[in-house]
Amino acid sequence: MTLTKLSSNEINSRLTELSGWDFQDGKLHRDFKFSDFVEAFGFMSRVALLAEAAGHHPEWFNVYNTVKIDLATHDVNGVSQADFDLAIKINRICES
Repeated sequence: MTLTKLSSNEINSRLTELSGWDFQDGKLHRDFKFSDFVEAFGFMSRVALLAEAAGHHPEWFNVYNTVKIDLATHDVNGVSQADFDLAIKINRICES
């Protein structure tokens, strides 16, 4: 699958259908809050398995009950469809 960098207009249009995410510093971004560290780490473990299966890995930061995720495609130096695909899967984890 050939990935291409999405334009700002394409990103903003797709963000209207992606709950909780925004476009910051050239990346898709979302903050997640959990009840405690164990719940946050469990979430990260589930995301890690999805990301590995997709061959597309997030940039993330965790402190106690907070996980911050940034998604970008390094091969295109910006945001691609792969980032939106992973963000949708991450949202599904939160909904389950």
